[in-house]
Amino acid sequence: MQKTTLSVLGMSCSHCEKAVTGALMELSGVLRVYVDLNNSTVTVEYDDQEIVIETIKAEIIETGYEVKWS
Repeated sequence: MQKTTLSVLGMSCSHCEKAVTGALMELSGVLRVYVDLNNSTVTVEYDDQEIVIETIKAEIIETGYEVKWS
């Protein structure tokens, strides 16, 4: 299992939190999602045997938010 925190720009409300959480939880291999609106971060726990971080980042972008690549 991996745990990664991403900087995500554009999240400002509970709707944003629900949208990102819902989209990521639909992905096979994603176990937990924690959205921190105050710090503009998303922490994802995932099975790296099932999914790669690039897929998670792409899903956040597809949902309408910008991932600050590190």
